[in-house]
Amino acid sequence: MAVFSIHGHSNILSTHRKTLEFTKDSSLTKKGDCIVGVKADFDPEEIKKLVQDYSVIKITILVGNLKEEITAQVNKEYEDEQEIVIRLSEFTSERTLGTRADKASSDIDRKMINLLKNPDTVGRVEIKGVE
Repeated sequence: MAVFSIHGHSNILSTHRKTLEFTKDSSLTKKGDCIVGVKADFDPEEIKKLVQDYSVIKITILVGNLKEEITAQVNKEYEDEQEIVIRLSEFTSERTLGTRADKASSDIDRKMINLLKNPDTVGRVEIKGVE
């Protein structure tokens, strides 16, 4: 399992209907409408191990007392050091960790997104393989 923190940002919109993203970047423009958290401190090697060991992953986002779960197929070609992208479609790139997901950023509870609009908010993300 990979566990990392994400931070809020005043420009988090989370309105994209097809993708969801976590980024290590600390800044964000409103064009990044799929981003759910910034300053993600994930370990790329830990994520790459998950990619090798599993074909399905469950992503759990925890912010305050709120929880969201997303299931996706693993993209075995994931290689990115900076971003984790989850997609509803089957499109892959080296930034894409998961495809055929059951949620995109627009599906995330608006209460959680409102918390993540505050730069002082810190959330936790857990990604684990599904047997």
